[in-house]
This record gives sequence, structure tokens and C-alpha cells, in this order.
Amino acid sequence: MLDTVNLKKSLSKSAYQKAMPELQERLRKLQYEAKEAKVTTILCLEGWDASGKGNIVRKLTEKLDPRVFRVYPGSPPTPLEQRYHFLHRYQMALPNYGDMAVFDHGWYRRVLDERCDKLVKKSEWRDAYQQINEFERWLSDDGQVIVKFWLHISKKKQKQRFKKYLADPNLRWRVTKEYRQHHADYNKWIPAIEDMLAKTETSYAPWTVVEANDQRWAVVRVFEVLAQQIEKELARRKQANSPSVSGAEVPKVSVKKKIARKRTARVNGHSDSRPAQAEAAHA
Repeated sequence: MLDTVNLKKSLSKSAYQKAMPELQERLRKLQYEAKEAKVTTILCLEGWDASGKGNIVRKLTEKLDPRVFRVYPGSPPTPLEQRYHFLHRYQMALPNYGDMAVFDHGWYRRVLDERCDKLVKKSEWRDAYQQINEFERWLSDDGQVIVKFWLHISKKKQKQRFKKYLADPNLRWRVTKEYRQHHADYNKWIPAIEDMLAKTETSYAPWTVVEANDQRWAVVRVFEVLAQQIEKELARRKQANSPSVSGAEVPKVSVKKKIARKRTARVNGHSDSRPAQAEAAHA
């Protein structure tokens, strides 16, 4: 799958500056519509180190209302969290109905970092695929919108960004020993990523692979897909809540009118075997 990704896709600066304000405003309005309709949105950002996840989070937080928006960093589990199932800490961080949560490197750590760094047994990360699918199915059945992205960059582009970070005193801290090791093992990570995308691709929580060599393209792509998914769920709920009309409509007659008609019939000499009280109860 990753071999077919066109990493040459890019967006000019002028096109980006034109698109972003519109997308940010579109998403800001959708945030309030989702809040009113109690549509919960869960955004899972996965990708290579230095693929631009942090930049996307920054662009999201510029316009979204922080009262109904939370970001959770993809830090390793604490000793206390390690005592529980690996999905437990993500379940505890799920947003309220109508809110949005962004997981910057979420529950896929088990089948990526922990698998590739050999932090867990093979049986554990193998079992995690089904457990993740069940977890996401549970969220989907609850009416929550799950939007998953894999930000893909080439090994060459990753190296270039590491050099850029190292040249900036304010960003140098980002290039950790772990990042360097992951870069050296880039080709070893490919099978793990391919497995993850293939085994956790479902109709209710599909993956969107984003060409992220160009950061402007990646940001716009994420915003577009995120907005589309929220709009799709809002439209689905609106349609589900609207009264369906099949064939000719039958006029609705109130209970009081039905009883009144029956009483009028009896006054005019027509008989009815049911007492008025039973008739009212039946109506």
C-alpha cells in the first residue's frame, strides 16, 4: 500500500493561504453543530516521526473552541497505566458527547512502537489488532465519528527534517535517541505499518493515508477529510430523525375527534356495540 503513495503531491503557498482560513472556519462551525447534535469526533493521528502531526494539531487549535476540544499526546504509558489493558488509558480519555478529541499517536502504539521496539511479546501485538477493531466498533456503534490518518513521508524527507530541527535550538530537543533509531530502522517499520493499515481497515473506522512530504498539502488534506466525515454523520442523523413518508399520507385524526364522531353517530340513531369509555381507551 505504501509503495503506491504519491509523495510528490504538494500545494503552493498561495493556494494554502487561500484554503486554510476557509477550512478552519468550516471546521469551527461544524464543531458547534456537532456539539448541538451530540456528535462525538475522535481524531487519531499516526505517522512517521517528523511527519507533521504537531503542525496539524497547532492548526486545529488555532480556531477550534478549547471548551469542547482536547488533545492527548502519544506519550508512553506510565507504570500505573501498564498495570491495565493497553486500551484502558484511551478509554478513560474519551470525550463527552458532542466534543472532539485528538490523539497524537494513539492506541496504535501497541502494534507499532511496542512491536518494532520489541517492548511486548509477539502474541500481545498480534492480539491487539482484533482488540483495536472491537474497540473502534464499540465507538462507532455508539455513534462516534472515528477519523484515522497515517502521515507518510519518505526516509529522505525525514532525514531532512531532522537536520532542520537540529539546526534550530528551539526544536533540537525533538530529535531524540528513539527518533534516530526509528529513522535507522525505517525499512524495518514498513511491514508493521502495512500490517496495521491492512488489519485495522474497516468500514466504520477507515484509514486515510496522507502524502506528507509537503506539509501544506498534508494539513489541507487532513482538514478536508475531517470536515467531510463530521458533515456526513450530521447529515445521517438529520435524515434518521426526519419523518419518513412512504406512499400517500394518511391524515391523523385526534382521539377527541374520533370520540366526537362516534357520539354524533349515536345521536343520529346509529348503533355502536362498544361503550364510550372502552372506545376512548381503544382510541
